[in-house]
Amino acid sequence: MTAGRHVAAPAGRPPGGRWRRWRRGRPFTAGVLIALGGAEMLVTLRAPLGVLLHVGPQGLAAYLVPAILLLCGVLLIATPQQRVFYALLSLVLGLASWLTSNLGGFLVGMLLTLVGGALAFAWTPAKQRRHPDTASAPAPAAPPAPRAPEEEDVGTALLPGAEQPDRTAADRG
Repeated sequence: MTAGRHVAAPAGRPPGGRWRRWRRGRPFTAGVLIALGGAEMLVTLRAPLGVLLHVGPQGLAAYLVPAILLLCGVLLIATPQQRVFYALLSLVLGLASWLTSNLGGFLVGMLLTLVGGALAFAWTPAKQRRHPDTASAPAPAAPPAPRAPEEEDVGTALLPGAEQPDRTAADRG
């Protein structure tokens, strides 16, 4: 192709690529933040600091909570239909990491996890937009014509704005 001849993209194609549409169709940022928070907690557990000591069940929980958070972030991106469960689980585990994982990964991992959990809980799928060219709105239906009162209706009053119900053969008995 020469510099003077460029072919424009088709007009019917929405802006952005497949990656952008895929990313916006799920709580991507929330999942990344939760996974980063869990990974940061795991890294701080392996830090060569002499003051950190994990023995017994506390040591198991110190590795289990960040591992579940990391898995939660990945599953949130992979299956956005379960976002409420993963969001609540990450919020609870993020708060539990304060006790189990060196103050939640020295606060950084806990804050990443809590922000990601809040974003995941608040995320909703985007509604499908209709293009005005392809979808036409149906014509509004005409209101029913008022009917004449029958013998049974004499002496009854309707509320303002109410219409008489349709009497079919089944209603008359």
